[in-house]
Amino acid sequence: MGAVRELRAPFVAPAPTGVTTRTRLRVSEADAAVLTEVGVLLGSLAARDLATRSRQGAVADTTAWADRKRALTLSSSARWAGSITKATHDQWALARRAQAAEMAWLRGETARIAARLARPLGAKADKRAGLARGCASRTEWHAKSRRLQALRTRLDALEADWKSGRVRVVRGGGRLAHLRHRLDEVGLGPEAWRERWQAARMFLSADGESGKRYGNETIRVTESGQLSIRLPAAVAHLANAPHGRYVLASTVVFHHRAEEWQQRIIADRAVAYRIHYDVPRGRWYLTASWQRAVIPVLSLQAALARGVVAVDMNDDHLAAWHVDVHGNPVGRPRRFPYDLSGTASHRDAQLRHALTRLLHYARSCGAAAIAVEDLDFTDATTREKHGRAKRFRRLVSRFPTARLKARLVAMAGERDIAIVVVDPAYTSRWGAEHWQQPLTAKTCRTTRHDAAAVAIGRRALGHPIRRRAAPPRVHQSDGYGHRTAQAGVGARGREGARPRVSGPRMRSVSPGRGANVGDQRAQDHSGHAAEHAAGHRAVTPLSP
Repeated sequence: MGAVRELRAPFVAPAPTGVTTRTRLRVSEADAAVLTEVGVLLGSLAARDLATRSRQGAVADTTAWADRKRALTLSSSARWAGSITKATHDQWALARRAQAAEMAWLRGETARIAARLARPLGAKADKRAGLARGCASRTEWHAKSRRLQALRTRLDALEADWKSGRVRVVRGGGRLAHLRHRLDEVGLGPEAWRERWQAARMFLSADGESGKRYGNETIRVTESGQLSIRLPAAVAHLANAPHGRYVLASTVVFHHRAEEWQQRIIADRAVAYRIHYDVPRGRWYLTASWQRAVIPVLSLQAALARGVVAVDMNDDHLAAWHVDVHGNPVGRPRRFPYDLSGTASHRDAQLRHALTRLLHYARSCGAAAIAVEDLDFTDATTREKHGRAKRFRRLVSRFPTARLKARLVAMAGERDIAIVVVDPAYTSRWGAEHWQQPLTAKTCRTTRHDAAAVAIGRRALGHPIRRRAAPPRVHQSDGYGHRTAQAGVGARGREGARPRVSGPRMRSVSPGRGANVGDQRAQDHSGHAAEHAAGHRAVTPLSP
């Protein structure tokens, strides 16, 4: 077994500062036509601005940004131009981060393949020496060499784009763009695809401005729910209200976070809005978002003062167990299943339902924190690291680690429950080794995932995962003491036996003392002369 890597210390995850709520817009046909025309016009301007920004490369500065905004103002307005250039900047920055991540992945893959090709055929891996396993056959070696050349070609092209600052972004989504070439496979007609493509490329987003009326001058929602938008200059003839504005006939009603949203618009604090059209459902939606004040992160000691609910995340359920401050599991394990098959909305609903039940369970236990692993399966899904374990790679690739963690942090923050993040190393292995069998009973079957939850909770609380070995049954007496008792984290020699306590305990004679020391016959056999010694009364026969 190799050396155990250094574990990262647990920490409390900061609560999100952004808030989002969405509602449906029941628009008329006239309102839908106006929104479509405005969205298509602004979408074309956004696509043109993104192409201009990509051609400028990494040397673009604030002067170039101002020039782009000034050019867009002539066709729209100053505020619409500001929203478009801000969205372009965010999209370009996101694409640059994706380029950096892909380059790091390509460098890792090429290094792994080169290491495997340098090894003899059939050579076994040596983790201690850092040697990779060799290819199984000459055919595999040839296929890996071709893949190495392909990855190096991709890496060279990506590095050239990185140096020039060029990004490759498809407005509307690359997946939808590729779907155009295989419409027959998904049963989608060209007109239906064109409608989805047009809706995805529309731009109807406006950033908020603090101090302005109702927090947004471009897309405004009043206290009574009246929605109006500032029309661009090219379609100003569609206005039905003063100052070039178009007021929709329907009213806006937010069912979630309504009070918080209303307090912001009354105080004229910034609220950003986005209008989008869902083609498969045929519905228009309005999304409102704003930022909250930064909440100080709770200290780790305060979060763990009442124990913790430890959670082991799996691809089909959450395994949870309440662990007290001493590191002992309390009650029975709980499991919250969810189904990750079906559509994206179905999967998202399943995750939200499971997390809601988990938060209710944590509240019922009286715990103020939930301990989770800091999972990152980016490296585990690579072909070269787990090439033959296709089932494991398929399981890991569909596991929603980022979405589940983000939703848990956001939902827990609304209920004042802290999220403690721990290092995931060896939790499943050590949990199964030290806690699965002792916690299994006739009425409670403990799984490997339940034991991993206990290990996660103990690591969050600062206790070692490994249980202290119990002595043999004949030595489990008051004189020797039970070596499974919990010792402090800073106690020296806590993995050894407990110190011997001198003197009698529980009215029993300590080992090594008494009248029959060393006389095994006196201890094991009846009828010994010691039974009739002083202090013992002889039995009188009933008959002569």
